[in-house]
Amino acid sequence: MKKLIVFSADAFVWEDVEYFKTLPNYKKYLEGGCMVEQVESVYPTVTYPCHTTMSTGVYPDKHGISGNFQLAPGKKPNPWIWDYEAVKWKNDIFHAAKKGGYSTAAIFWPVTGNHPDIDYLIDEYWPQSPEDTVREAYGRMGSNNQMIEIIEKHIDPVGIMQHPFRDRFVIKCTCDVIRKCKPDVLFLHPANIDAYRHRYGVFGEQVRLGVEETDRWLGEIMQAVEDIGELENTNLVLTSDHGQMESKRILNPNVILADHGLIQKNEDGTIKDWDAWCLAAGMSVMVYLKDSSDQELYNRVFKLLNDMAAEGIYGFTQVFKTEETKQQYHLSGSFSFVLEGDGYTGFSDGYKRPLVSNFNVSDYRSGRATHGYLPSKGPQPTFLAKGPDFKENVIVSKGRLIDQAPTYAKLLGVELSGADGKPMDELLNC
Repeated sequence: MKKLIVFSADAFVWEDVEYFKTLPNYKKYLEGGCMVEQVESVYPTVTYPCHTTMSTGVYPDKHGISGNFQLAPGKKPNPWIWDYEAVKWKNDIFHAAKKGGYSTAAIFWPVTGNHPDIDYLIDEYWPQSPEDTVREAYGRMGSNNQMIEIIEKHIDPVGIMQHPFRDRFVIKCTCDVIRKCKPDVLFLHPANIDAYRHRYGVFGEQVRLGVEETDRWLGEIMQAVEDIGELENTNLVLTSDHGQMESKRILNPNVILADHGLIQKNEDGTIKDWDAWCLAAGMSVMVYLKDSSDQELYNRVFKLLNDMAAEGIYGFTQVFKTEETKQQYHLSGSFSFVLEGDGYTGFSDGYKRPLVSNFNVSDYRSGRATHGYLPSKGPQPTFLAKGPDFKENVIVSKGRLIDQAPTYAKLLGVELSGADGKPMDELLNC
């Protein structure tokens, strides 16, 4: 039976490929394969919407994941969208592969918690408090006892929140899953390159270190594949979700909403109530109304946001209504407006002054570089592949994120009905 490994190196971009091609495991496992140089992502260019598109082949307006975080005004830390229950479009590549008779695995692939069609599952998740045990946490997100034993073998409960320790954990777990479970379809998602870019900027020596780590981890994974005798039968993909752009400042638009009485605070500064809330997505913002049917509130907030955009000092240049983002960028949700940034301002959720805050590398949105902007901006993600079902020495200049899942489905010979994308036939032998 065919094997497929999809390695998503978060924030790996076309500009990284030249150096990547000089490294040993690229040369051993990917050289001479096929490539899409630059891949058009989705809006917003944020990890969870992107990865859900990568596994479903549909845009965010269909799959329903419009950001990384749940709406929870004032809550710290902001809860992420971990559970597959949040995904509206259930016909993804895991479902199609499982229905087609393949065994499936996902290691830290976003929004896969409790996915019913993933046999060997370690969701991108972590213990939620010092009292929350590893077994309880990952059991809550659908890992079975075999996976929990692998997790407990490799996890550092402190390091799981830090890169690259977290990513080494992902790779160690992946290698164990390959050797012990031999899945037919495996998706994994390390994010060390993304973390280095947030911390140090888009390009530089630390990012090159991340590319080197990615090459080394690729070698470890493929050594595990060799160990089970499946190298010649395995189709390997190395891809990514989005790029990043440099941030020059971090701005908190909720401060302005609070100034205008749209966020009400208690005497101790905590949130008492809210009428409008800005949920930051890096270089864009989604604006929620507590009562979206209140036309007076809608008009008031829309005018305020447009006045801020016109003033030119608040970091965003465009105010989209939800119906506009759906029509133009296939993005919709329970938010009322989307603010598109000016290309050098990152946004955070702070509602207390100062309006402009310091960089904070513990929050990807507030790093020295970030993403979340329109997919036409900045360095672009890429796609490299090699294996028995991929053509050799084929280079395509442009592609789309929505075409990845349909390509995997065709390669596996399974049906992925209703996708927005289509198979990249120019890359396939099958």
